[in-house]
Amino acid sequence: MPLLTIRHVTEYTYRQPVSFGEHRIMMRPRESFDQRLVEVRLDIDPAPVELRWLHDVFGNSVAIASFDRRASGLRVSSEVILDHTPLSQAQVDVEEYARLFPFTYSSEDMPDLLRSIERQHLDSGRVVDNFARAFVSDDGPTNTVAMLVDIATSIKRDFTYVSRHEKGTQTPIETLQKRQGTCRDFAVLMIEAVRALGFAARFVSGYVYNPSRAEGRVGGGNTHAWVRIFLPGSGWVEFDPTNGIIGNRGLVRVAIARDPYQALPLSGTWSGFPASFLGMKVEVDVRLVQTSLEPSLDAETTNSRTVGITGNP
Repeated sequence: MPLLTIRHVTEYTYRQPVSFGEHRIMMRPRESFDQRLVEVRLDIDPAPVELRWLHDVFGNSVAIASFDRRASGLRVSSEVILDHTPLSQAQVDVEEYARLFPFTYSSEDMPDLLRSIERQHLDSGRVVDNFARAFVSDDGPTNTVAMLVDIATSIKRDFTYVSRHEKGTQTPIETLQKRQGTCRDFAVLMIEAVRALGFAARFVSGYVYNPSRAEGRVGGGNTHAWVRIFLPGSGWVEFDPTNGIIGNRGLVRVAIARDPYQALPLSGTWSGFPASFLGMKVEVDVRLVQTSLEPSLDAETTNSRTVGITGNP
């Protein structure tokens, strides 16, 4: 199983010292049976007067930093060592009643899944609905997993990935019209498409890495976004429409939410002259340093890039 080192640094710079309000930090990967934290380090400069941890409504680990002095910059650096256990599409085992679409979630699961089935974007022209329905067979049963795989891989095949460092996402209709977008845009499109078919789906923010040189990935150098869909028998299953990944091979979860705005890696406020803000720099470096079960993989694979972003933090 791969052993990873993940370094995520965000740095804000200002023309003169400013004061900082409370900041929320979501950079700590979620611990589970398929990803185990070995070592964690969080460095903040200037040092906060208080740093406390909590679990949000989705169970994400959130650090809350409070500050008591002004500074001309803010730097947040997260470094972790993670033991990762990739799960593949072949390991998705759906219960008999859900293997063919359509099906209905059990009465025990439905109350907890309802908000994840609820649509988040208006679609009065049924544009997203029509996109989703095109994957349902007209002349026979539709295999549930095969249909979801087809949606994810078709987005990878038919849409163009473009990096965009501004905050926010396109609406699903905009993505369908432009036929291009970021990993966030593709995740939101797939979430809305499968929700239109009655599936429970959630947005995932985390990191992507190359398990080997033969498996190219896009979306590295910054945080990455993909989708989790609830399938009876396997629970929440990962689908990455940007890379066509089914399962979590090459994907490390950090935050899970109903909507992208609930999974921001770093958010907060600052006070000072409006023209004080100079920019933000983000660097994400994921390295595969050890793999005990797959000796043929490269000893080290890196996804890293530094980007410049303007706008308020």
